[in-house]
Amino acid sequence: MAKAKLKPKNLGELKEAGWQRQTVKQEMRKNLIARIEKGKEHFPGIIGFEETVVPLIENAVISGQDIIFLGERGQAKSRLIRSLVNLLDDEIPAIAGCEINDDPFDPICARCHGLVAKDRNKVEIAWLDRQHRYGEKLATPDITIADLIGEIDPIKVAEGRYLSDEMTIHYGLIPRHNRGIFCINELPDLAERIQVGLLNIMEERDVQIRGYRIRLELDIVVVASANPEDYTNRGRIITPLKDRYGSQIRTHYPRTPEAEMAIVEQERTRFDEDIDRAVTVPSYMKEIVVEITRLARRSPDINQLSGVSVRASIADYESLLANAMRRAIRLKDKEVVPRVSDLPFVLPSLTGKIEFETVDDGREEQIIERLIQGAVLSVFNHYFSLGELEPIVAKFKAGYSVEVSDMTPSKEYLKLLKDTEGLEAAVEKLKPGESPPQLASAVEFVLEGLHLNKRLNKDNVGGRYQYRG
Repeated sequence: MAKAKLKPKNLGELKEAGWQRQTVKQEMRKNLIARIEKGKEHFPGIIGFEETVVPLIENAVISGQDIIFLGERGQAKSRLIRSLVNLLDDEIPAIAGCEINDDPFDPICARCHGLVAKDRNKVEIAWLDRQHRYGEKLATPDITIADLIGEIDPIKVAEGRYLSDEMTIHYGLIPRHNRGIFCINELPDLAERIQVGLLNIMEERDVQIRGYRIRLELDIVVVASANPEDYTNRGRIITPLKDRYGSQIRTHYPRTPEAEMAIVEQERTRFDEDIDRAVTVPSYMKEIVVEITRLARRSPDINQLSGVSVRASIADYESLLANAMRRAIRLKDKEVVPRVSDLPFVLPSLTGKIEFETVDDGREEQIIERLIQGAVLSVFNHYFSLGELEPIVAKFKAGYSVEVSDMTPSKEYLKLLKDTEGLEAAVEKLKPGESPPQLASAVEFVLEGLHLNKRLNKDNVGGRYQYRG
């Protein structure tokens, strides 16, 4: 077995190994090109941006530009930014003990300059993995220049150093991520005087701390995220800072229901203990959950500037499955299948995910109920035409009625399925499985669709729903 090659431990060994210095932007560009050539995925878990956002990111990296991502909440901006870490090398060498990850071949801080001048090839080397080369900070009104860039450390002064000594500085977050990627989330929330401080970091590299200047040639990629309204309309970004970002990339919500459904299924919370019960979600129930969110994004009753996040679809889906799980536990079913009667239980989830326009107290629930009904109607009409369901309507017009609820046992739906002419054929069109819970879900969907198309009446009777002619 071949002996593993040891990593260089000091500057002399690093030189002998032939390590070549490169900037962060050169490094990211090289690795991106290699990934494209090999057909590798460099933004794992990102769905729906393959033809829109991803090519723009690739162009920005290849051209060596800093990036700002513009988009409403829940458009995967943070995930995109964190995925940029995949374009960094697995690890790089740095002078051991340096607060700002100094390049062994080109140190920029006073301490490391002194070490190299004194010890030369004996200077100890540490290896930084890619995860330690990424940092981020949420912009809040209380952020100071000291937080981002640095401040004089009173303890170091007390130890006897002069204020003019660079060694008295306590470096801020940005210098501490030298030779890496640093992200500022919600950039418009930074005070203007702090934004001015970023100008030097991104362009001149001339940093002023407490009235004296220290020049730091930082090698760093600065990325930011912002809401388009804050960034473009409210004047909360100073113009020179906008000019420093090479690429402004606009994100978006999933363009197709299929993409949003894939995201929802990927992101929903799973629990290991649920393996005792199979979870089966009919395609029409997934479509309804996604359609609720898509209708909310077009509703005049909901503030569209704040957006309706994909997290709304995820939370709704989780709530839907939770109620289906609760029913399966109470009824001792071995299969968890959500039904239309579970949809009212998404209301607590959705209410916290959207911002309503000015409405009277109490109308929020009505707005959400209309969204749910609109989603069910839209999906139902995609599967069925009313003409093919007339035998079912005729049965109810003849005086037939049925009561259901989210806790109605599945076997009661099987009796309804056999007793109602045309219902079995309609359910078969939905291609359910053979299990009673799946058939019960399909029956409810057909009944609710007929009601919303004004072919059946529906009454709420003590928490149960009665369908009648």
